[in-house]
Amino acid sequence: MLTSHLSPSSSASPSSSIGRVLAIGAPGPDREQLTRALESTGYEVEHAVPGDIHPHIRQAPPDAIVALDDGPGGRRCGGDVITEVRSEPAGQALPLVVVGTAAREPAAVADLLRRGADDCLPSGCAPVELSARIAAKLHRVPVPVDQLLRDPRTGLYSGPHFMDELDRELRRPPAARRGGVLAVVGVAEMPALEKRLGPRVHREVAERLAQVAERLGSVCDRLGWDDDGHLLVLMPGVDEETATRGLASFAASVAGTRFVVADENVRLTPAIGFTPLDAYESSAAQAATPTRAPAPGHEEAALRAREATDEALRHRDLRPVRWEPWMRARAAEGPRHARARFGLHTVRSALTPLLSPVLMLLLGVGVPFLLYQQAYDRLDWDVAAYAYWVVVAGLVASALLIVLECLFSLDAEPRPAAPAQPYPPASAVIAAYLPNEAATIVDTVESFLRLEYPGELEIVLAYNTPHPLPVEDTLREVARRDPRLVLLPVAGSTSKAQNLNAAVTRVRGEFVGVFDADHHPAPGAFRHAWDWLSHGYDVVQGHCVVRNGDSSWVARMVAVEFEAIYAVSHPGRTRLYGFGVFGGSNGFWRTDVLARTRMHGSMLTEDIDSTMRALGEGARIAMDRTLISRELAPTMLRPLWNQRSRWAQGWLQVSLRHLGAALRSERFTRRQKTGLFVLLGWREVQPWLTLQILPVLLHAAWRAGGADKLDWAVPVCLMAAAVTMSAGVVQAAFAWRLAVPELRRRKVWFWRYLLVTTVFYTHFKNLVARQAHLKEALGERQWRVTPRAATADAEAS
Repeated sequence: MLTSHLSPSSSASPSSSIGRVLAIGAPGPDREQLTRALESTGYEVEHAVPGDIHPHIRQAPPDAIVALDDGPGGRRCGGDVITEVRSEPAGQALPLVVVGTAAREPAAVADLLRRGADDCLPSGCAPVELSARIAAKLHRVPVPVDQLLRDPRTGLYSGPHFMDELDRELRRPPAARRGGVLAVVGVAEMPALEKRLGPRVHREVAERLAQVAERLGSVCDRLGWDDDGHLLVLMPGVDEETATRGLASFAASVAGTRFVVADENVRLTPAIGFTPLDAYESSAAQAATPTRAPAPGHEEAALRAREATDEALRHRDLRPVRWEPWMRARAAEGPRHARARFGLHTVRSALTPLLSPVLMLLLGVGVPFLLYQQAYDRLDWDVAAYAYWVVVAGLVASALLIVLECLFSLDAEPRPAAPAQPYPPASAVIAAYLPNEAATIVDTVESFLRLEYPGELEIVLAYNTPHPLPVEDTLREVARRDPRLVLLPVAGSTSKAQNLNAAVTRVRGEFVGVFDADHHPAPGAFRHAWDWLSHGYDVVQGHCVVRNGDSSWVARMVAVEFEAIYAVSHPGRTRLYGFGVFGGSNGFWRTDVLARTRMHGSMLTEDIDSTMRALGEGARIAMDRTLISRELAPTMLRPLWNQRSRWAQGWLQVSLRHLGAALRSERFTRRQKTGLFVLLGWREVQPWLTLQILPVLLHAAWRAGGADKLDWAVPVCLMAAAVTMSAGVVQAAFAWRLAVPELRRRKVWFWRYLLVTTVFYTHFKNLVARQAHLKEALGERQWRVTPRAATADAEAS
């Protein structure tokens, strides 16, 4: 079988053995010849027959295995031997060489290698070649990838070995562990990638994610991956806050990078769930203390991190999610628990409107009046007198700031005359909740298909709906007619933020226009937006114009208010303080900036939140009042109340989250910090400050013995009232002067707005803001959508 010519120097005695080889084959001349060949080159040889291999591997595993493929009667048994060897755990990593006549046939060799052989040699090979091949395998032991400590291609721990590393970390004494975090990174696009490209994307995606983590040089030093394509991250010795910052930075870097996966250029949305390691123990520690209740182990830690990842996948907003017990409880709860939870939420929602006015009067009027009275009676200190001047100064300051914004709006930066670069592919994303937008969405889509843009333009309708609707058939027909329309139903979505986050990874454009489902942008909107973005801006906010002002007095009031906001306040503030604001719709983002920023669905004004996060990262935001999109305004007072309540509470959330960090940040200039304080700080104080005039007057009347005893003609008071009232006049005049032509022709609307604002609307907005503060304090954060009237377009036309 093997060539028998041996040189004298090639023989070796057993005492100088270079390794032990298990020779597998039926007894006979072939096995004896194989044994002589192996012994002649220095190997110690043991024998086994097919079917009786396991004991030899378990008791004393050899260094290598050589199997004869030729069985009795010419039967080939190499494949069966390979299966038997590899089925034993100790045999999975042993070098296995098959020798036989089958090794001369390419198809047979391929079959043996697929089954698990490491090498195949024909029966006529020389002993020196057989020895050299065994030595090569012993020098570089062939181990299955899933058995390696680290993947040789990616450098990542395999799933089982990563769990061993986690268990080893948990075995460290708690005093020496000093915190630590386990994170699991999923990818929202993984199901679509796997469906299109196959299971191989799991490994490639994990490898791409690991490359980003290594490039950032984060605090994690152990990375692994599992068969589902999750990146497993072990961050030992770090506190939770540091780990969260590192994971958030990693998520932003991944979202802002385009990757090549299976020869495709893709954008990925990382979803990160994590759990601190403080509450877990290793399996060895649990076994060592069987008398007490065991703490959760490493398997439970991994399960919790994956449950947090599932929660992060729902939102796609790049925020790392910490595991909480309710994540498991929500998945396990039945309809009964869901109904109970809904019932409690309904009771709280019903009580909040009833309690808010009472609390508002108590906190805003009753408590200050009591303090003024007690300070005067017991301390002989007239606090109300100081409060009076504070209120007057606050009212005058607010009025002067309004006037200052109006003046600066005249000097707003003009749009660049021409783009600095050729027009790239662009995308429009329309976020819709179809049951609410069903009556108007087709007209909206048709208006987008009429846009004029020199480059490639796609329109992505990202929508969610609790059940199929007839309008979806109409939309599919439009998409078949015009391939520029891309329909993107977002399963499981409950918010505009989730719809936008799902769409941003699918768009092909270099920049993205973000719109609500009732917007009709002007034909040249995307061309004009690129004029700004091509000159170094990251975001440009356009001018939102109400198109259904004829529907009701409420719609007319909002139409003028929007001119005061988008034609006056936004441009004036941008010029005055040096930063713009994204208003949620008719805003255009560079795609990579939006992909890194995303929208946070937990925020009621996710647009302002995204503005602050983008500004914090150095983004430049422009405001262009000539960049017009027309939308629908609420036509009744109740929807307007709900809309403004959400806006007011959302602004409060943004202020609480971002104001302190912005004022401490070195990225913002003093001028910008002043603007941020006015925008996020002063706006939250002002509604309560204006209310203080009531307890001050009540205290003054109490001291004077009645309201008729007060002197109402105080010059300072009259002057402050005149300045405060004049600010409204100035703002209305500037709004008319800078309004779009179709509204500027409606002068009577602006006069009515001035009257309604002075008498009612300013107090209405202050009342909404104060109630929003109380709702936030009471934990009431219900999102109420603004209804779209089916006849709105008809009325507007």
